Amino acid sequence: MPRREISKNPYRVIIRISEKFLIRNSSTGMDKNNLVELTNKVYKLTLLFPKKEPLRYKIREVADDILACNSSSKKLQENLGVLKKYFEVAKWQNWVSYFDILEIEKKYDKIEKGLLKHAELQKGPTFAKIDGSQTLVKTLDNRKERILEILKEKERIQVWEVNEILSDVSKRTLRRDFEQLLKQGLVERIGERNNTFYQLK
Repeated sequence: MPRREISKNPYRVIIRISEKFLIRNSSTGMDKNNLVELTNKVYKLTLLFPKKEPLRYKIREVADDILACNSSSKKLQENLGVLKKYFEVAKWQNWVSYFDILEIEKKYDKIEKGLLKHAELQKGPTFAKIDGSQTLVKTLDNRKERILEILKEKERIQVWEVNEILSDVSKRTLRRDFEQLLKQGLVERIGERNNTFYQLK
């Protein structure tokens, strides 16, 4: 068997993983450059752990998995949770500064929050057949549900008309709600500028 060449550069694996997977991650809201930089920081930080300490290698392994993972996968969420637990253990070992670990941990928390937000935006509503018609099962927030109810009554409507009914909500917020409903495929837009109407799809 040919000898396997072991690289002297501990960060080469990160570069290889990033080349293979970062295009996929960039389409799902994860900043590829920041993620590579963050993984490098994990490697540098864990260099200060005792050489035979298993946590040194486990943290690196999970950080590599996060870098390589499809950001829409459940596995990524699990890895972020595991990494958080490893950091909690490492914080109290006095191998490195507590605050250095905390700084990296906060950056991974930011990634996790961004992924959850991105997943929520990408998630379409769930429908079920009830009495022969499609009915929304997965609840939207109350305001968007109210907008859909208004559309059922009026058939088509403009933002200013919804604003008159929901007077405590700004037009800007209502436009944002309509944009999200458009992305979810629940409504469609007709016309332009002052003659823009919305109706159920």
